[in-house]
Amino acid sequence: MFYQDADLLIRPIIEGDLPVLWQLIYQDVSPEWKKWDAPYFEHKRISFDEYIGQKEKWINREDRWAIVVKGEVVGTVSYYWEHKPSNWLEMGIAIYTPAYWSGGYGTKVLRLWINHLFNTLPLVRVGYTTWSRNERMIKVGEKLGMTMEARLRKCRYFNGEYYDSIRMGLLREEWEANPGFHE
Repeated sequence: MFYQDADLLIRPIIEGDLPVLWQLIYQDVSPEWKKWDAPYFEHKRISFDEYIGQKEKWINREDRWAIVVKGEVVGTVSYYWEHKPSNWLEMGIAIYTPAYWSGGYGTKVLRLWINHLFNTLPLVRVGYTTWSRNERMIKVGEKLGMTMEARLRKCRYFNGEYYDSIRMGLLREEWEANPGFHE
């Protein structure tokens, strides 16, 4: 299974993706993408051998897929259960390659991922959490018709400053009522 929008593809991660993903995510102690993706949480560099030893957490998972642009793996999209008994799911996206930031790829990826989630899981809502400094991520949610459901003020501390935690969400009926979001 995969989903495509022009030169962008999301699909389950395969074993051949692992060297590239390790390089993008774990090779550097302080990768550029981490400055935007929850930098207030510690990023731990791990060896390639340690990463490969955990390959079952990556390969052919329903909850984490590869983002591929023009045949190149550039990121991952994922979800986790905040509370599975009530079908409360949160999603995440990480485009690790800066060349693909601010080019509309995040919006395309999440459009495909949201469609996939609503089409394959009995969800009422999808959402994600970001922080107020990541204005691009907030704009992606707005473009997709999401609502800012929560703004927890000054609870994220990074580089000597406090930032807000932002929670964006979208109900299935809102998604279905606006076919322009998911065509």
